[in-house]
Amino acid sequence: MRSILPVLLLAAGLVTANAAAPAKPAVVRPAADFTFPGISKSQSLRGVRGQPVVLLIAPSPKYGAFKTQVKNIREIYQQFANKQVIFAAAFTGETGPVKSDVPFVVVNNGPAVASAYGVQDKFNIAIIGKDGNLDYQTKQVLTSARVRDVIQNSYAVQANTGR
Repeated sequence: MRSILPVLLLAAGLVTANAAAPAKPAVVRPAADFTFPGISKSQSLRGVRGQPVVLLIAPSPKYGAFKTQVKNIREIYQQFANKQVIFAAAFTGETGPVKSDVPFVVVNNGPAVASAYGVQDKFNIAIIGKDGNLDYQTKQVLTSARVRDVIQNSYAVQANTGR
């Protein structure tokens, strides 16, 4: 006697006769694009896909929360050198270089970037996965361990979902 279970599952719509392979997951929360100076021409966030980006948004490089966050990032910087993490800063007021051993790029048009990320407060950090997904955003200064954990979790999720 043949089992009628496959027929019942097919009739109930739980199994399809020609089941297709699952589609590659889409980016859940695409990060807003921005540009920054490159070696020979401007680069964009889209142009560096495949590399995680840590974006700090602040009024100036002298802002207290910004300086604290840079110090925290410095503690974990060497752990992510092989993952080619890009560290970027967008300034909404006074601009200038970031004084740190960590190589930061200063994005073009900081006020527009802040607006694109919905930043209303004076300080914000956004962590963008290598797939272009906005993985984390907060107005709080993050510990070095928290930044590390978000980047590592992003890699794990992308590996598990095929993004």
